[in-house]
This record gives sequence, structure tokens and C-alpha cells, in this order.
Amino acid sequence: MFGTLLPVWIIRMVKSQKNVPDDRSTEAQILDAARRVFVRRGVAAARTQEIADEAGVNKALLHYYYRSKENLADAVFLEAARHLFPPMVATFVSGLPLREKLLRAIQLQTDAATANPFLPGFVMCELRTDAARLTRLLHAVLPVETAQQQLVAALQADLDAEAAAGRLRPTQAETFLVAFLSLAVFPFAGSHMLNTLLGLDAAALDRLAAWRRAELADTLLRAFAP
Repeated sequence: MFGTLLPVWIIRMVKSQKNVPDDRSTEAQILDAARRVFVRRGVAAARTQEIADEAGVNKALLHYYYRSKENLADAVFLEAARHLFPPMVATFVSGLPLREKLLRAIQLQTDAATANPFLPGFVMCELRTDAARLTRLLHAVLPVETAQQQLVAALQADLDAEAAAGRLRPTQAETFLVAFLSLAVFPFAGSHMLNTLLGLDAAALDRLAAWRRAELADTLLRAFAP
């Protein structure tokens, strides 16, 4: 709303700044700066002035394009979500063997969390404070209920086939997904806890991420073996 109330002469002034183009590149410049600041500070501690400084623009221009820090956080989340959730669902509903699906899903999730380490914490915070807002954001990326039903149905079919072949014990898809999310997402969402309690710094977490890419699928499957 702030941007719509700006006097025309202020909008013209901020657009005419030297070295600030009046096109989509400015929006991308601000968005990239916001992502870097969110990585350093987290969304809650980030400040719009720091984002503006990082982008090399003044605060009025930042407000002209994005209005608020919350809108910037939404934009960063949506960009990451579009690269994660549709491919994740497509992976689970594909005809790949279950192990290959897990390897691909773990790669997608780990890449997304490594590039945007603040996002798991952002999602958990939104789930506590404004779940409806997070749901609206997800609906901008994919049809949530339909995707959820397709993913669970496809995974259940895979688990039933593995159980019939004697490779896994009978397991509900929801139970398997809880285990998957716990092992794949928690090390990112709980990174501060792991650092405080176990002394796992950024380098150690990077090594853990590399292990997850290589070993997590087999670890998960062994946990549900007969």
C-alpha cells in the first residue's frame, strides 16, 4: 500500500537514480539482495535498510517495487518453491523406482535448502503464526490438495509394491513421509540447535548435506525394512 500512496514526483525521483535501471533488472537486483540478507540474518532479523544497502538502491525504491519486507520474503519463498515443490511432486508421481524417487527428492530438497538456508525456518514460523498465508503462497505454486493426494497415492502404491516383494514392511505413506521430512528437513530447520547442542558449524552441516545426498535414501529404506 505504501508504494501506491507515493507522490508521483517521488516515484520519478527514485526511478531516475543514477545506475538504477527502470526495468525488471532492478527488481531482480533487490530480490537477490534480500536473499543474501535473509541468509545472513534470517527473515525476522533482516531490515529493509540493510536490504536496500545490499542492493545499492535507496529505501524508497525498494518500497516502490516490493512495499515491505514481508513481500520480499514472499517473493523469495515463491521463487524457491517453484523450483522445489512441482518437481518434487512430479518425482513422486513418476514411474521411477522408489529408491530413485527418493534420491531425486533428496537432491531437490537439499539443493533448495542449501541455496536458501533460511527457508525451513521461515516456513516453520509461518506455520505457527499465519498458516493461512503460507497456504495461499503454496497455492500460487501448485494445486496443493490435488498434488498432496497424487503424491500420497503414488507413494502408497510404491510402498505396497515394495512390501509385496518383501523388501519393506507394510507402511502407510504418511508415516514414511514424516520420516523423510524429519531426516531431510530438520538439519536445515534446526541448524542453530545442532550448532548449540552438538557443535555442528556451517562446515559440518555442509558435510551432513553431502552425506544426505549420498546415503539418506538407503538409510530411510533400511529403517522400513522387514
